Amino acid sequence: MTKSAVLLLLPFLVFSCNFFTPEAKPQAIARVNDSYLFREDVKDLVPSGTPKEDSLVIIRNFIDRWASQKLLTSAAEINLSAEKQLEYDNLIKQYKIELYTKGYIEEIVRTTVDTAVSEEELSAYYKENKENFRTNGTLVKLRYIHLPKDHPKFQTIRSKFFDYRKSDKKFWETYSMQFKSFVLNDSVWVEMNQIYRKLPFINPENRTEFISSGKAIEKKDSTDVYLVKVTNVLDDKQVSPFQYVKPTLRQVILNKRKLELIKKFEKDITDDAIKSKKYEIYN
Repeated sequence: MTKSAVLLLLPFLVFSCNFFTPEAKPQAIARVNDSYLFREDVKDLVPSGTPKEDSLVIIRNFIDRWASQKLLTSAAEINLSAEKQLEYDNLIKQYKIELYTKGYIEEIVRTTVDTAVSEEELSAYYKENKENFRTNGTLVKLRYIHLPKDHPKFQTIRSKFFDYRKSDKKFWETYSMQFKSFVLNDSVWVEMNQIYRKLPFINPENRTEFISSGKAIEKKDSTDVYLVKVTNVLDDKQVSPFQYVKPTLRQVILNKRKLELIKKFEKDITDDAIKSKKYEIYN
């Protein structure tokens, strides 16, 4: 439904629900005590293409919620103690201060902090702090193919898979689209939960049977076959490999930069205020 259609519906809603009173402002669609809700407040409320009946329900529900909030606020102002109201007012003032300062600092950080992190920085930080980056579970490097066991080229695929050579790149480009799923890049560390999803015959109870460095696996069921080659395994609580933690390292370095920038910005703005006599402490 278009905005103009919503506005055309509003008079019908207003009069049918008896929202207008003689004292109401011309563009008002509802009133609670001295507070008014205007057509402008609901003009973007209904999504384009919404049926007329649904539009009326959406607008009516919005008006009811608005009225409930106004009535509850009025009741709270009457019934809450002065001390409690003062407490809430102070909380509102403090929240406004925190919201404004947080938003301003985030904007300064967004437009100022250098987000480029070199490989050298990542490597240096990793070497200095790698004891802080230990694995929370087993990591594995492997490659695998899941394909129908009656595939006409199965024996060739099997042979080339277990005797894997980079020179066979064209072969894999030709046949990989015929596989049900596959991963041929065994240079990436993956977590065990990913392996359980991709290789359902492996589970926490039997994983030691299949997951060990150098393990070659051919697992068949009634229709399919899995070919798996495990190239490396890293146990729990070991120092995480550099490549595996690179995204985390980058985020840690960026967060460190942001904190340093915020600390410097807060000091600079205070120092500038002192120099310009905008900030003074009286003894």
